[in-house]
Amino acid sequence: MQDNNYWDVRYINLEGCGSMKLVGKAYKDEKTKDLLLRLPTNAIAVIKHADIDEVSAAALIRHGPKAIVNFAPSSTGKFPNVGPRRLLEARIPLYDVCVASPELFEEIQEGVLLTIADDTLIQNGRRLARVRRLDEQYVQERERQAQENFARQLEAFVDNTLEYAKEEKELVMVPLQIPPLKVRIRERPVVVVVRGTDYREDLAALAPFIREMKPVLIGVDGGADALLEFGYHPDLIIGDMDSVSDKALRGKSQLLVHAYPDGRAPGLNRVQSLGLAADTIPSIGTSEDLALLLAHQEGADLIVAVGTHSNIIEFLEKGRPGMASTLLVRMKVGSILIDAKGVNKLYSGRPRFWYSLGVASSALIPLVVLWMLFEPLRQLAHMFVVRVLLFFGW
Repeated sequence: MQDNNYWDVRYINLEGCGSMKLVGKAYKDEKTKDLLLRLPTNAIAVIKHADIDEVSAAALIRHGPKAIVNFAPSSTGKFPNVGPRRLLEARIPLYDVCVASPELFEEIQEGVLLTIADDTLIQNGRRLARVRRLDEQYVQERERQAQENFARQLEAFVDNTLEYAKEEKELVMVPLQIPPLKVRIRERPVVVVVRGTDYREDLAALAPFIREMKPVLIGVDGGADALLEFGYHPDLIIGDMDSVSDKALRGKSQLLVHAYPDGRAPGLNRVQSLGLAADTIPSIGTSEDLALLLAHQEGADLIVAVGTHSNIIEFLEKGRPGMASTLLVRMKVGSILIDAKGVNKLYSGRPRFWYSLGVASSALIPLVVLWMLFEPLRQLAHMFVVRVLLFFGW
């Protein structure tokens, strides 16, 4: 339950700041996922997001901001992150503040017009800071630096994972305290959806499975909105409740708030503020770990994971320096777990020519038989042929 901006970046100095003039209303939040809940089109998104990840970049692109001003380095070069590359490809101007401080971030007023001109961020006619627009050269340099640093990051990540695996082993050894569920999971398939990389494509590829098997649908935080986006109703919503919409929470899903082992559940306050009821489940690890364990403990015969985090880059992008809990959980539920990540690329489902020809031929057979047995139809067809010949003078 750690925020993705885990670097305490107080002052960032960048060399060689560039420019163009843009004007738009400012919408800001230290957490990009919270800003996305209210960011309108053509606004200037003001964020504090070190190493912008691919999922956040894709979400920002969908909102169509006029520009993005980042009070943290969009790419530190510590590890490969593709968010800046995606924004560059989408032609959305991305600016890093050359010297950023918490005090300066607080001076940005939401809803007030911001101007970016001559490498300068301006609010109410006052110059706040110098900014640099990330261009192809800069992004390439950070990507090269990230590749050089990745081996060191990988070593630290593995050491951290192994160290914490010893401390978190109770996650898979002690049963969860699961409240009574409104949906039966035993001996049924379960689809656990997290709003991670390629979740849209993989959910689309799973449509026939969901339609035919009617699995239990579990949305992990924003994964509930992903299910709604495809017209599905999540049976359970599990998580910190910090990146799921009010619309999803107000649906008919049973709400299970992920609590700390000591019982504290910050996400419960938000649910209760909406006048909704929810149960809590104390557990270490991530909310997606909790969802997988719950499905396993409740006797699911198959668990399909969509959008979950399963590699070092995704964990570093989320600000997690290790994956101990996820490693342990996947070791426990692995016998019935299928990761749908990339399933959309496995098989395109395009019919071959001869298959299409066979289907078309089969459709013609009833028409041919009807033509042979029904005399008026044959006469009508004959008259049609004669009219065509007369029309062309044949």
